[in-house]
Amino acid sequence: MNELQFIAERLLAQINSASALQELETLRVQALGKQGEISNLMKNLGSLSPEERKERGALLNALRDQITTSLEEKKEILEAAQLQERLEKEKIDITLPARPQVLGTIHPISQVMYEMIAIFRNMGFSVAEGPDIEEDFYNFTALNIPLEHPARQDHDTFYLPALDEGTERRVLRTHTSPVQIRSMLKKKAPLRIIAPGRVYRSDYDATHTPTFHQIEGLYVAEGVHMGHLKACLQTFCEQMFNQPQLPLRFRPAYFPFTEPSAEIDIACYRKEGQLIVGPGQDWLEILGCGMIHPKVLENCGIDSTKYQGFAFGMGIERVAMLKYGIPDLRSFYEADLRWLRHYGFSAFEALMEGTSE
Repeated sequence: MNELQFIAERLLAQINSASALQELETLRVQALGKQGEISNLMKNLGSLSPEERKERGALLNALRDQITTSLEEKKEILEAAQLQERLEKEKIDITLPARPQVLGTIHPISQVMYEMIAIFRNMGFSVAEGPDIEEDFYNFTALNIPLEHPARQDHDTFYLPALDEGTERRVLRTHTSPVQIRSMLKKKAPLRIIAPGRVYRSDYDATHTPTFHQIEGLYVAEGVHMGHLKACLQTFCEQMFNQPQLPLRFRPAYFPFTEPSAEIDIACYRKEGQLIVGPGQDWLEILGCGMIHPKVLENCGIDSTKYQGFAFGMGIERVAMLKYGIPDLRSFYEADLRWLRHYGFSAFEALMEGTSE
């Protein structure tokens, strides 16, 4: 056995037996450092003849590479072992039960909104959003709402000061319809969106609050008709209330932004003092809808002779009250933890509902 083979076997044996990173670093310095064993052997190459220098230099380079590779492999092994040891010491038993008093719940409004979005997404609708503080054009004018309409009066709507002198007052949006206008102006047709969000009106009683939530839908394309609208809302109501073949009633109505317009009632009945959604003798209004007025399409730069569409809107709180038996709208906003623990939902339930597509 020649000298270099002996050095290689000795160094490799020392590396394999190393049990700590610091010990391995010491071996590296002793072998490959500036004053290391292999480094010193390479310094002596200058005293050899050209032919001997070439041959011995190749052997020394191979030895250096072999030791370097062995050091790196051993370092990876020791680091992995060190990490595993640290993980064993620092691990936390996540199977321990959580304390009920610190568990949070999802608000019924959020839960119902997740459910609605999931249903409409399955029908091909995408979610659109817009600002809560709106301009008069988007909230009223583009929607064909006349100047004398009650919704424009101060007793019905919250107005904010104008940004500059001579400009129109801003308004806290009274519906999420401005999102529809913005979407049509930006994306044109064809278009299929839903617009969930918070809205504001000057009203407060057992069935009205100054702030509440709506979800509105819009579908604009060629050849759209009332049959499409009916099928869409029939599917939604049946899935939302888990009632196959749920009876719906369409009643003629008037809205400035749709023509023809309708209000939809769902079948219901009373049992033990509670209102239950399902086939029965009574009817309950749940939403408004209709075919988009040609003037609204034209206001958004869409050719009303080529494209048609339908729109609908409903209150999220109203649907939550019907589905989960909540008697008073005002309780949604009273921040009563006892009420929220009773009507709230597990975060995992809300996640499953909101992502089931």
